[in-house]
Amino acid sequence: MLKVLLINGSPNTNGCTWNSLCEVGETLYKEGIFTSIIQVGNLTVPGCNSCWKCKEIQKCIYDDIVNEVAVSFEKYDGIVLGSPVYFSSANGSLISFLDRLFFSTPFSKTMKVGAAIVNARRGGCSTTFDVLNKYFTISGMPIVSSQYWNDTHGYTEEEQIKDEEGMQTMRVLGRNMAFLIKSIALGKLRLGLPKTEKRIHTNFIR
Repeated sequence: MLKVLLINGSPNTNGCTWNSLCEVGETLYKEGIFTSIIQVGNLTVPGCNSCWKCKEIQKCIYDDIVNEVAVSFEKYDGIVLGSPVYFSSANGSLISFLDRLFFSTPFSKTMKVGAAIVNARRGGCSTTFDVLNKYFTISGMPIVSSQYWNDTHGYTEEEQIKDEEGMQTMRVLGRNMAFLIKSIALGKLRLGLPKTEKRIHTNFIR
């Protein structure tokens, strides 16, 4: 069974970000993809302190929601990160969560599929979208696009629902994600994963 993890980075458990995730999730379900939503944005999540202990114990030293989600993340085929726009960036709790999740997990994320969705009352969607996508591009994860940047607008759920183009963008995103996940699964069976090299770490001080 192909599975996608949906991360709600909003402190509101049933707000605009939740609506967008549900729109994507329902579309994925219709395409035969299992989904589950995890609420993160309402939690107090410590940031990464660069202790590097995770490289020794194979998980984050803070034994909280990050380590819980990591177990699912390893088994799932894709992940959708959802966030409201706060000061032209993602919710701080979500950023702390993602910094630690992506840094502390020892498993390969190559060819897991990633998508970011954002919601704003008015501005800041593009910068927030860029921040979230960087977690994928440093991890060998293909990014799913839609018919427009993956954002919706609205201060309330009622306003957001009226953003018909934005909600349609979520549905197109879901169908594109399902297609990409299925295609990668088929490619793995026939071709395997891309060849890997031993990682090189370069410091730019000489």
